[in-house]
Amino acid sequence: MALLEIEGLSVSYQTESGPIRAVRDFSVSLAAGESLALVGETGSGKSTVALALMGLLGEAARIDSGEIRFDGIGMSAADRRTWQQVRGGRIGMIFQDTRGALNPVLTIGSQLVEAMRAHQRLTLRGARAMAVEMLSEAGIPDPPFFMRRYPLELSGGLCQRAALAIALCNRPALLVADEPTSALDPSIQAQILQLLRRLREGNALAMLLISHDLALVSEVSDWVAVMYHGRIVEFGRTSDVLRRPAHPYSAALIQCQADLEHHWDRRPLSAIAGSPPASGEEFTGCSFAPRCPSVDAACSKTVPLPVTVSDGHRTSCFREVGR
Repeated sequence: MALLEIEGLSVSYQTESGPIRAVRDFSVSLAAGESLALVGETGSGKSTVALALMGLLGEAARIDSGEIRFDGIGMSAADRRTWQQVRGGRIGMIFQDTRGALNPVLTIGSQLVEAMRAHQRLTLRGARAMAVEMLSEAGIPDPPFFMRRYPLELSGGLCQRAALAIALCNRPALLVADEPTSALDPSIQAQILQLLRRLREGNALAMLLISHDLALVSEVSDWVAVMYHGRIVEFGRTSDVLRRPAHPYSAALIQCQADLEHHWDRRPLSAIAGSPPASGEEFTGCSFAPRCPSVDAACSKTVPLPVTVSDGHRTSCFREVGR
């Protein structure tokens, strides 16, 4: 049985001018110990999926349809008590702005102790001892010293490690990581990558990774879902999607990354033509059609259904239907 199952999830945000659909018919599953990456441009719906999974969408958002099941529990209609047990206990999350996610008026040690005692029967002394161990496991030097420090006293890399320690302090089955290496210099990124890989291998940890960085995705994810305008346009094993992209949007993202990596030798930078559509914009056909280099007549008539490219690899593109 899959640890995480999301079926037909659609989410909209309520505004004065009407609802804005941010996620459309999103379906994935993830087994224990596996890692899935969500990639796509800003506004494609990646973070909305993560917030829906964590029950943190806010009052302006609404789940229009679909089901989220975690370890056999239906989370879409879960009560407050269930969420208190699962969120922070069975599911941990690293937010994109880790410094902003940490409480500025509590020390790092206090936040770790509070998180652990909310889900485990620990004495204060026992929780403090475990907090020191977690900071050490997260690669923070001199943990007793940093237990007494406030978030504003830490560098970006140390905040990232502290947030990771808090997310993993209750040994969750699933970690949701929203841009876990954003705004970090390359050396710190490499250290966080190595740490995530080690923690996954040592704890059979499943991970849902949200990232723009395809190099990061290739390092830590088993599966990848490419999102565009709230939908998954391509899904498959990471090696298959990155080496043999079946959707023109996936291919364009990979080409952009390659051009950025080689820009030092003054190769011209390419770009995906046009701009992504607004979240609330509706299309009769494929929403990528206005930017697609291989568009045909069918693309503007109906939304393409997923087609199988190879085992476990599927895409939503009319170009693949005729193969």
